[in-house]
Amino acid sequence: MANSVQSCSSIVARSGFSNRSRAANSGPESHCFRSLSFPYQLAGLPLKSAESSRQVASHRLSAVVKAVNNLDQQEVDISLSPRVNSLKPSKTVAISDLATSLAQAGVPVIKLAAGEPDFDTPTVIAEAGINAIREGYTRYTPNAGTLEIREAICHKLKEENGISYTPDQILVSNGAKQSITQVVLAVCAPGDEVIIPAPYWVSYPEMARLADATPVILSTKIEENFLLDPKVLESQLTEKSRLLILCSPSNPTGSVYPKKLLEEIAEIVARHPRLLVVSDEIYEHIIYRPATHTSFASLPGMWERTLTVNGFSKAFAMTGWRLGYVAGPKHFITACGKLQSQFTSGACSISQKAAVAALGLGYAGGEEVAIMVKAFRERRDFLVQSFGKMEGVKIAEPQGAFYLFIDFSSYYGAEAEGFGRIDDSESLCRYLLDKGQVAAVPGSAFGDDSCIRISYATSLTTLQAAFERIKKAMIPLKRPALV
Repeated sequence: MANSVQSCSSIVARSGFSNRSRAANSGPESHCFRSLSFPYQLAGLPLKSAESSRQVASHRLSAVVKAVNNLDQQEVDISLSPRVNSLKPSKTVAISDLATSLAQAGVPVIKLAAGEPDFDTPTVIAEAGINAIREGYTRYTPNAGTLEIREAICHKLKEENGISYTPDQILVSNGAKQSITQVVLAVCAPGDEVIIPAPYWVSYPEMARLADATPVILSTKIEENFLLDPKVLESQLTEKSRLLILCSPSNPTGSVYPKKLLEEIAEIVARHPRLLVVSDEIYEHIIYRPATHTSFASLPGMWERTLTVNGFSKAFAMTGWRLGYVAGPKHFITACGKLQSQFTSGACSISQKAAVAALGLGYAGGEEVAIMVKAFRERRDFLVQSFGKMEGVKIAEPQGAFYLFIDFSSYYGAEAEGFGRIDDSESLCRYLLDKGQVAAVPGSAFGDDSCIRISYATSLTTLQAAFERIKKAMIPLKRPALV
């Protein structure tokens, strides 16, 4: 045990996480992660206040280190760009990395933080990539992607989504994240507003800040399945509103926008000439009937102002292949391509060959994807039923993706023996990691501090064990009396 504690502590130290005990007596039985603090705290960038990070950025840090050589002393300016200082680190990445480090150190942590399917890439896709290597298909491709993959994407969007594009209206990138970032940079000017419904994917607000735009967060309600209220949207639009980001199925909630609701949103968008829409559809194939997917660009009048983003990571279990794309009017796609040509140039040639094979599996990914979706649904049903029986817990049943966004806020204010007070989603996740050895993501990372996100992209057996650990960890917590 001593060796385990020592190695785990060193892992935490190296990862930038503090290991602070709130217990009066901290023995070996507490393991090495009693009350872990996430690295953004240590960096002086609390996510509750973006203003503090802006203040740090406003007057460039002038930290200096001295390098000594045989001749004299040199002062090296190690200050960072205000643009970088304004960004917040990703909590999902930080927690996933820590959980991996703890697991590698021998701590039996169950990792429910990362949004990554536990399935292997389907064989036919993997073989296409292997064949590409064997056949020497390992050189640069055109910046926008090969004509083969862009034509395959055009066919997919026409047949599955009802939207028509030509190859010069498609840009293939190193993942959907790059695609979205380039869209934001291409269309937003300093001071523009990016409208983001919350809960949101952690990177959306930071992408806006990277473009010197202002993220405008619109809250949604768990009682309304975390779906954007069109009236709220209309009330918040101004002459500065430039971009609305919609994600359906949603990360982190699994909510799916019904076509009727999207039509109401489209009517509002149509009344604002400057307003464009990013439709993030990366989870479109991971959807549970009777829910159905509607591409925003397919709605009347929306093709001209919508940039549709998709990729291969989630539905085809190709996270490590790093391939995504954006489709839209040529004017905007050309602008995104200009950025990409100076950032990364074309995406991996091998991944593009594999993606062609993925799109050849059939409608919505064919049987290979259907098998994965069936497993995700079984896992969802288990978790919804199990957490639904826990006292004080609220859930909106996910209609897609592979996340459960659970409201544990009734436990905030509770005291945990040997840990301290549970004040928010962050302290709750630290507590679950400490006491239950389960890694989840605080809802504050997604703009809703009342919830935590767990990913069910892992085996049902693992999820059953994780639920029992969470249930056991929550039992000692006494929910504060309602006043």
